[in-house]
Amino acid sequence: MRVTPSSPTTRRIATALVGSASLALSALAVAAPAGAAAPQTDRHNGTSWVHSCDAPTAGLMACNALRVTSVAEHANALTPNATPSGFGPSDLLSAYNLPANGGAGQTVAIVDAYNDPNAESDLAVYRAQYGLPACTTANGCFKKVSQTGSTTSLPASNSGWAGEISLDVDMVSAIAPNAHIILVEAKTASTANLGTSVNEAVKLGAKFVSNSYGGSESSSDPSYDTSYYNHPGVAITASSGDGGYGVEYPAASRYVTAVGGTALTRNSSARGWTESVWSTSSTEGAGSGCSVYDAKPTWQKDTGCSKRTVADVSAVADPATGVAVYQTYGGSGWNVYGGTSVASPIIASVYADAGTPSAAIPAADLYAHTSSLNDVTTGSTTTCSPAYLCTAEVGYDGPTGLGTPNGLAAFTG
Repeated sequence: MRVTPSSPTTRRIATALVGSASLALSALAVAAPAGAAAPQTDRHNGTSWVHSCDAPTAGLMACNALRVTSVAEHANALTPNATPSGFGPSDLLSAYNLPANGGAGQTVAIVDAYNDPNAESDLAVYRAQYGLPACTTANGCFKKVSQTGSTTSLPASNSGWAGEISLDVDMVSAIAPNAHIILVEAKTASTANLGTSVNEAVKLGAKFVSNSYGGSESSSDPSYDTSYYNHPGVAITASSGDGGYGVEYPAASRYVTAVGGTALTRNSSARGWTESVWSTSSTEGAGSGCSVYDAKPTWQKDTGCSKRTVADVSAVADPATGVAVYQTYGGSGWNVYGGTSVASPIIASVYADAGTPSAAIPAADLYAHTSSLNDVTTGSTTTCSPAYLCTAEVGYDGPTGLGTPNGLAAFTG
């Protein structure tokens, strides 16, 4: 048995999407306030991107988002009828065999740090572009609150986390267009503040809570589990991380659905799509491995980890096959994003499409319905032992878990 060390604190986890490199850098220079992440560029297969958030440090989490800089960004004033680059709602619904009108009667919460002052207006542009119903404060569909539930006393604004917020609410819109959205903004990216925000989301009635952030594991994680992530009957999703082999928290929590990442491309198969492990270099890719501190859930049966194994399920995360996002605070319009920050809100929204969870820990339903997922069997992030912890295999593997959504059956009781 091999136990994977927790991810290093220097790991970047970020959201990615952007226009041309020159436009992106210009936008960052103009719009990014103090505290925004300093752009650091990675490149793979002709695609380049920047990390959206600062790297995690002791006691602080980072968003798992990557903003692509090698795709020409559409400036609406110049090209008002341009189709945004990146996958849109119809692509994602097709790839994952999902209904076009999902989420009715459900509330999905997004938990992030800091404030995006343009969250609601940017969301309106995204939904209008794709013909989705309006989701506003005025019609009761959208609500933005602080970690204490205040709608007026919000955290300081941060352009790096604003990209994460735009990505998250857009993915909920794409997958569960009829769901209500609650955006809970933590005061800082500390474990305690983000965890308090999860509690607030559940208090406000959300049955589905997405967390696209993570940091290194610690011996305090089991206590954080009890304080923040143990909400029976609520589907709480967490990104597995963007640093490849290695485990981050809260994805390591036994109470969440840990969400890995894939590269998603069209092909000529009956499905029309194919997926492989998202891996871009020796340091970038879907997080996976064995938790050091969190106990193994009873429904998880793999033998390579004595404690919790990451991940459970997955969705698109590769920046080279990224999604369209609209962001104006720290961005200048349409961007393309990748990272496991894409996958977490997608999976939370698939749960919402499937209805109120029946299992105390909704991840357990996935393991009871493995045949109702798209098994991902190709690709790896590195070489490890046992191999399934970093290499795709038939059945369960670390980077992609049990696979990706194929309809709703695996997400129901």
